Amino acid sequence: MFSTRIGREAKYDFNEPKFKVAFEFLKRKDLKNLPEGWTELGHGVRAGVQHYTTAPRKEQVFETHDKHFDVQYLIEGTEIIGVVDRSLLKAKGSYDKADDCTLYEDPAAFGEVLLNEGDFVIVAPEDAHKPRCAASRPMAVKKVVVKIPV
Repeated sequence: MFSTRIGREAKYDFNEPKFKVAFEFLKRKDLKNLPEGWTELGHGVRAGVQHYTTAPRKEQVFETHDKHFDVQYLIEGTEIIGVVDRSLLKAKGSYDKADDCTLYEDPAAFGEVLLNEGDFVIVAPEDAHKPRCAASRPMAVKKVVVKIPV
């Protein structure tokens, strides 16, 4: 799934080597066996394996990244990720350069993407996302977040 505002559709080339490196990693057959932590993949791309329990939407926060795309890939479990154009949001604080992250207040309305095992979503710098949201109930998930430089 790729969703954006008209006029942005040609801004990024998803066939660049950095995206190919990311998707080759996500096609590995041993993802379920990988330990938590970060792996450098080349072309400035890195992948982080995470384990956590999803939580109600109201407990999660929208975030954006200025220097990276996020490819969020669900290995195990089910998760909802809120999505909205970052220009529609009010920041909760200032940009954290070390974490390449800005946090935001919830807007009145936003979309959601349901991720089941094997699903992914690409989040560009223009997209705010609210990960770790419970679908029907909180559950343990295992996920890989691949950071791809802009």
